[in-house]
Amino acid sequence: MSLTLLLRCRDLEETREFYHSALGFNVFDSAEGTLTAEKHGGKLIFTSGDLWESPPAFSGTIYFTVTDADNYFASVQNKVVVAWPIQDMSYGSRAFGIKDCNGYHLAFQQQD
Repeated sequence: MSLTLLLRCRDLEETREFYHSALGFNVFDSAEGTLTAEKHGGKLIFTSGDLWESPPAFSGTIYFTVTDADNYFASVQNKVVVAWPIQDMSYGSRAFGIKDCNGYHLAFQQQD
């Protein structure tokens, strides 16, 4: 089963630029005025529309699995707000976290 998240963003163009330039995601316009950002099989869809008629409440971290967390961290660390640096996690993966331009927390992990 694959998973795609629909997330509210402040500005589609700012989000497009962040995910493309800072994170190297493939970013493209998608249905009904949304923006899709995908990399390594992970997909996020963003909308600036107020589909929920209130601010979205999201209190989690979105995890992506990458093949080489150290190299990916090195390529993005100076372009993003780092929530936590690359490190070996107690649950067995090597990971780092960032905060995106909309305030969402993303983590990138490599599992051995």
